[in-house]
Amino acid sequence: MFRNDLLAGKRILITGGGTGIGRSIGRRYLSLGAELVICGRREPVLAEAAESLQHETGGKVAFKACDIREAAQVEDLLGWVWQNGPLHGLVNNAAGNFIAQSETLSPRAVDAVLGIVLHGSAYMTLGCGKRWLAEGRHASVLSIITTYAWTGSAYVVPSAMAKAGVLALTRSLAVEWGGRGIRLNAIAPGPFPTEGAWERLVPKPELAAAFEAKNPLHRAGHHDELANLASFLMADETGYINGEVVTIDGGEWLQGAGQFNFIGGMMSPADWQKLRPKK
Repeated sequence: MFRNDLLAGKRILITGGGTGIGRSIGRRYLSLGAELVICGRREPVLAEAAESLQHETGGKVAFKACDIREAAQVEDLLGWVWQNGPLHGLVNNAAGNFIAQSETLSPRAVDAVLGIVLHGSAYMTLGCGKRWLAEGRHASVLSIITTYAWTGSAYVVPSAMAKAGVLALTRSLAVEWGGRGIRLNAIAPGPFPTEGAWERLVPKPELAAAFEAKNPLHRAGHHDELANLASFLMADETGYINGEVVTIDGGEWLQGAGQFNFIGGMMSPADWQKLRPKK
């Protein structure tokens, strides 16, 4: 759907780029001419991903292990990246999440999610931003959040807290930095199956089936659909989009927000006929 050189000349860092959604976005960026840098905590996973992505696309992929919960490691990573040239884009994709009854959460469990999602995104964004501003460089930040960033959600409270913070970061810096050449936007995905996340969030087959189908389209999202949206928002041609969150969930959150939406699956044609005004 895009010209093949849409992202040519761009060097983009994706956190958590070795697996799942991050890997899918990276593959699409490479196919559109970008140069890729990926980071994550497990170096063997990154090495395998880099080799595979390069083989699939013919693009250039660099990788380095980094625990983005640690500000010092983020600074070391960005220093290493900039030795080979500046970045033009950042995708805050790395995440941690699990379902739990909130009264059972320990401080360590809360910190584990906030550390990756909120602190890691902040460290990366601020670390890149200060370099871009010092160089007078135009750049783009794209963060992967979720629709419950603005509604909240039971059983994933640390994630809801963290994603809401990343949304606030995005909108705040879009205003503060937009006039200085740095755009910040976000994507709020619905269910896009990934092996690791599904094991933690929907561990039973019946839960997964319900989770993936509880939207007006009655299906889960395809990774290429999300990757195309991420490419659209990263491209220079969408340079007037700033501070925006684009939802890609098949209409799931809208369906849940409408107070009477639930009745559609519970009413038969005969039930509706009974409600029609008498002539």
